[in-house]
Amino acid sequence: QVQLVESGGGLVQAGGSLRLSCAASGRTFSSYAMGWFRQAPGSEPEIVAAISRGGTMTYYGDSVKDRFTISRDNAKNTAYLQMTSLKPEDTAVYYCAAALRSRGSVYRSANEYDSWGQGTQVTVSS
Repeated sequence: QVQLVESGGGLVQAGGSLRLSCAASGRTFSSYAMGWFRQAPGSEPEIVAAISRGGTMTYYGDSVKDRFTISRDNAKNTAYLQMTSLKPEDTAVYYCAAALRSRGSVYRSANEYDSWGQGTQVTVSS
């Protein structure tokens, strides 16, 4: 399995930006599709964005389209989530996840992912 460590969370005002990073170790990073999920208190985990192994395919949840950008650098074993125009409703714990799949696609369901990071808190104040 791959080990994942998120960083970059914090407190930001509405309208601001943050970039989350997810550093991977343990297995060949380029073999994994990656995803970012978030979970607010009392809510179910929500897919934020996903990216294929090679980075050519991406998916975004409806609530973050045109505001968030997922990317990856396979040479650095790192995935990123650039978040702009942040809203208070973006407040949640953000998790990165890795899926070891034979298909070079994106994966939207949490149960398709094999490895998870510990999460990083993002708080957006109004």
